Amino acid sequence: MPLASHVNPEDIVQRLQATHITAPGNANASSHGTSSHIQPYDSRYTSQTNIPKYKIPDEGAPGDTVFQMIRDELDLDGKPNLNLASFVGTWMEPNATQLMQENLSKNLSDADEYPAMMEMHQRCISIISHLWGVQPGEKAIGSATTGSSEAIHLGGLAMKRRWQLKRKEQGKDTSKPNILMGSNAQVALEKFARYFDVEARILPVSKKSHYRLDPALVRENVDENTIGVFVILGSTYTGHYEPVEEISQILDKYQEETGIDIPIHVDAASGGFIAPFTHAGVGGSKWNFELPRVKSINVSGHKYGLVYAGLGWIIWRDQSFLPEDLIFELHYLGGTEKSFTLNFSRPGAQVIVQYYNLIHLGFDGYRSIMENCLSNARILAQSLEATGWYTVVSDIHRRAPHKEASGAVKKIVNQAATAVGGESAAPGETSADYVAGLPVVSFRLTDEFKAKYEHIKQETVSLMLRAKGWIIPNYPLPPNEEKIEILRVVVRETMTFDLLERLLTDIVEVTETLIENDEIDLQVLKKHHSRRRVRVKGDEEKHKKGGAAKGVEDGVRKMEDGIHRAVC
Repeated sequence: MPLASHVNPEDIVQRLQATHITAPGNANASSHGTSSHIQPYDSRYTSQTNIPKYKIPDEGAPGDTVFQMIRDELDLDGKPNLNLASFVGTWMEPNATQLMQENLSKNLSDADEYPAMMEMHQRCISIISHLWGVQPGEKAIGSATTGSSEAIHLGGLAMKRRWQLKRKEQGKDTSKPNILMGSNAQVALEKFARYFDVEARILPVSKKSHYRLDPALVRENVDENTIGVFVILGSTYTGHYEPVEEISQILDKYQEETGIDIPIHVDAASGGFIAPFTHAGVGGSKWNFELPRVKSINVSGHKYGLVYAGLGWIIWRDQSFLPEDLIFELHYLGGTEKSFTLNFSRPGAQVIVQYYNLIHLGFDGYRSIMENCLSNARILAQSLEATGWYTVVSDIHRRAPHKEASGAVKKIVNQAATAVGGESAAPGETSADYVAGLPVVSFRLTDEFKAKYEHIKQETVSLMLRAKGWIIPNYPLPPNEEKIEILRVVVRETMTFDLLERLLTDIVEVTETLIENDEIDLQVLKKHHSRRRVRVKGDEEKHKKGGAAKGVEDGVRKMEDGIHRAVC
């Protein structure tokens, strides 16, 4: 949840007074002690009414007025469906939406009050456990969470506690736990290490390792204090799956040599609802509970589980891997409930919708959606490279290694069939013909393009696409490869072929516009240092002596500077 700081309204008002800002038609607006909305909705004749924004008003305002004001302000937000930076789903079926609306008030922490919802929760755990290859005789255990961040923290805590218990039994020191992850790890993994006093051993990634955790570096960085290894099924940077089975084999050999058993937690925030359904899987290897070393897995229901934001899942392959002293028994809600979460109250509606999706779509329904996402991502990647301006860093559009030879033969056959009026075999292709990964397209300007048009910055492409409504981030690759910047598109269920065509058209138009303009024309798009300044020691005295006008000349901070940042 976002961490927000208090806004000091007096500080804002002081600056308003200092710069002689007053509301039009209301000379006393700045003396009311608030920064306010000026609204026309309640009555056209009282449109100068002040409604505070950062301090609760003494009196309320009409609901319709406040509703319309908030609605209008939200128009400034981007459109969720065009936010291609996010993995989080932005659409649900009408029936799913109705179920969510009807159950918004249900609290997942109140098991005794909502037994039907809790039964659906248990069914989801069972269904997902089977999807992830839980083995016969094992009793999987898990919980819904508010998202993968909480789930990762819970998985990490369980690994840390198991390591502590084993070390204490052996009479060994427990003060220096460490955990391994690639530098491409999502921030939640680093948060776990920082928040729970575990040394994060962050291993560099490279082009050779496909910008993901390099198995070659694992062996030399583990020791007796390693509580586990975070392995990511779908890098947020490029969509690559990390080689879970290969890392597991390295740890198997390490255990044979040293007797030290190091578990794996798979962060499958996105891949956990893709790999089980697609023809590609993870490229022919194992990644889930079929590997004994994988003790826990998390996934985001609100990503490719196709539920609105607010749902994650964490599952341990067996009850024995969730230490009992981490589980709380609660009795004050009318019954006995066992709980292992970082939150108490949390929404239950998302769990109900997750169950709806699993039963309604079934295996074939999920497979169809995920295959379509990957197909659209491949089309986008291939189209971008066809322009000659961009090179794609992600790999899902490239032939799988074992398909390359057969692919060359198939291409010749397709060409021959097309020449005589037959049908191409391409429509029969699936994700199994290509490198496995998330439906993510990470791309950058080619080296040749950058050499020819040195004045064109890649971030300008992102900026100009934003003007067209698309939210496509431009950012550096993980440490060790941070000199390379990429643009990234996450292809979700709602990315139709028509929308994909429009996106590609806009990317081409933006690039052509940049090519046709010279360096001087593009100066306006370059980032400038802010003209606002932070008042330093002595400014207050200078401001008092020089008066408000002098303060303006000296560059007094704008009113927004008094609004403290919210940290998400």
